[in-house]
Amino acid sequence: MSAGLPEEAGPDAAAPGSGAGPAPSVAQFVGRAVAAWGATRAFGVVGSGNFAVTGALRAAGVPFVAARHEGGAVVMADAYSRMGGGVGVVTVHQGCGLTNTATGLGEAAKSRTPLLLISAAAPAGDPHNNFAMDQPGLAAAVGAESLTIDAPERAGAVLFAAWELALSGRAVLLNLPIDVQGHPVSASDAAALAGWESAAAGEPGGTTSPAAPAAVVPSGEDVSALVRALGAAERPVIIAGRGAREAGPALRALGAEAGALLATSAVAKGLFARDPFDLGISGGFATDLAAELIRGADVVVAFGCALNDWTTRRGTLLAPDATLVQVDRDAAAIGKHRPVGVRVVGDAGLVAVAALEELAYLRSGLDAEPGGRYRSEAVGARIAAEGTWNRTPTPDLGGDGRIDPRVLSDVLGDVLPAARVVSTDSGNFMGYPAQYLSVPDERGFCFTQAFQSIGLGLGTAIGAALAQPERLPVLGTGDGGFLMGIADLETAVRLALPLLVVVYDDAAYGAEVHHFGPADSGVDLSDVVFPERDLAALAAGFGARSAVVRSVADLEVVEDWLAGVRAGERVPLVLDAKIASDGGAWWLQEAFARH
Repeated sequence: MSAGLPEEAGPDAAAPGSGAGPAPSVAQFVGRAVAAWGATRAFGVVGSGNFAVTGALRAAGVPFVAARHEGGAVVMADAYSRMGGGVGVVTVHQGCGLTNTATGLGEAAKSRTPLLLISAAAPAGDPHNNFAMDQPGLAAAVGAESLTIDAPERAGAVLFAAWELALSGRAVLLNLPIDVQGHPVSASDAAALAGWESAAAGEPGGTTSPAAPAAVVPSGEDVSALVRALGAAERPVIIAGRGAREAGPALRALGAEAGALLATSAVAKGLFARDPFDLGISGGFATDLAAELIRGADVVVAFGCALNDWTTRRGTLLAPDATLVQVDRDAAAIGKHRPVGVRVVGDAGLVAVAALEELAYLRSGLDAEPGGRYRSEAVGARIAAEGTWNRTPTPDLGGDGRIDPRVLSDVLGDVLPAARVVSTDSGNFMGYPAQYLSVPDERGFCFTQAFQSIGLGLGTAIGAALAQPERLPVLGTGDGGFLMGIADLETAVRLALPLLVVVYDDAAYGAEVHHFGPADSGVDLSDVVFPERDLAALAAGFGARSAVVRSVADLEVVEDWLAGVRAGERVPLVLDAKIASDGGAWWLQEAFARH
C-alpha cells in the first residue's frame, strides 16, 4: 500500500503549496502545520485515504516510518512520545486502517500519552461506502478524543484544537473525510500556516502555535500541609509516577531534606537511578525489602502517581495508619483510587521545589539536620545489599534444555551496556526485564501496560529506540506476544535497529497456565499450551540475527553481536530463550486480582 513512498524524507524536500500560488489543500495544510508545530517523526501504514497527508508530512521534513501493521504504528508513536519524542503522530487509512489501531489507541489513551492519530474517513454522505463506520465512536470506546475536519474552512480551528488536546496529554483521533481532503483551506488558514512555518524557521512575523497547558502552581496552604506531614514523619517514603517524570532532581533533593526513601511506579522506573536510597519499583514488581520498607512508612507522598492497585498491591503496601499525601496537577485524580489525608494540586516539580524550600527554612529555624530515621546507614546498607532482584538469592530452576528466566535476565543485565532503553511486552515473564535490567534514567524504560495487552512489544521497542538513538534498545517479550506482533520485526530490520529481542519462550500463554493450572490440577490447559517452535528460525526469515538459548553458555552470541554493533553493524538479534517454569511469576497474584 505504500508503493512509491520512500521510507523517510528529509527537511530539504519542497513543501506542497509553499510560496506564491493557490492555498494548500486540507491534507497539505494538516501535514505542513503539524510539521511546523514540532512533530519530529510520524508512523503509519499508507493507503489511498492517507496518502496525501502522509506525503505532506514527509515533504515538510517529518521522517515517516512505514510500519507493517497499523496497530504496530500507533504503539511505535506511543512509545516514541513517552521516551522523549514529543507528540506521537500516526497516519492511517479510513475504516479498517483505523480499526487496526484500536488496542494501541486505547493503550495511549489510558496512559495519557500525547498522540495525534490522523485517519482518513469515508464521506459523511455515503453510508454505503465500504469504509463507512462510526470513527468518533471507536475513539470514544477506547477513551480517546475525536475531532473531524468536516469542512475546508474549519481546518485550522479543528487542527489547532486537536494539537492542543494532544499537548495536554490526550490521545486524539483527527478524522479527515476523503471528500474534504483535496479542497483548499481558507485564505485565513493559509496565512496562519505561513506564520507558523515562519515561526518554526525562526523568521520574523511568526504566528503563535498551539501551546501545552500552563503549569499548575500549588497553593501555599497545600504546600504547607505537605511540609507539616513530612516534618512530623519518622519514616517517610516518596513514590513518583508518570506525572512526576520531569521532576526527578527536585524530588531527590526533597527526599534528602525530608529523610525519605524513594520509589516509583513501574512507568517511572529509573527516575531515581543510582540514588543510594532508591527502593526501585513499588507494587507487584517490588523486592521484598522495598515492600517491607514501604509498608513501614508512616507518611507516603505520591507525586504524579495514582496509588492504584498495581502500585500499592491493592493497598497492602500501605500501613493502615500511614498518612497518605497525593500530589497531582489534576484535582480529579487525587483520591481516585483510595482516600488520602493531604491533597496537593499542582505540578510535581513546582510542588517539590516549594516544599523543599519551606522544609529547609523550617529546619534552619529549628537548627535541625535534614534527614530522618529511614535515611540511616543501616537502611542504606540493606538497600545496597538487598535492593534489587539481582541481589536476591534464588534457586536456579534451569536444566533439561531450559534456562531460568531470572538467571537469563541477570546475566544479560551484566553483559549489556548501561546506556540502554528497555521495553516490555505483557505476560507472565515481564517482571524479569522490568526488575533485572537496570536503566540509566526515566527515559530508559518503556512500559506499555495500561491495557494489559500482549503483542505490543515490538512496536514499543521500535518507538523507544527511535526516540533514544544513542542507547541500545532491548525488548523483553513472551512467545505469544512476539508472534502476535511479529510483522513489525521486518520494520526493525528495515530500519537497521540494533535491537535485542529476548523472547521468554515457555510455548504457552504462561500467565493463564499459572493462573488456572497447575497441569496436574485437572484443568484443561490445551488451549493455552502450544508445541515448541523454533522462533529463532522464524526471526532469521525476517532478516534478523537469531539464536536459541537453553543455557548461559548460549548467551555468548550476545557478546559477539554487541561486538558487531560497536563496529557499526546494525541488525536486530532475536534470542529464543527456552525458559524453565517459575511456577507463576511473583507478580501474577496482583495481575489477576481484578480480572
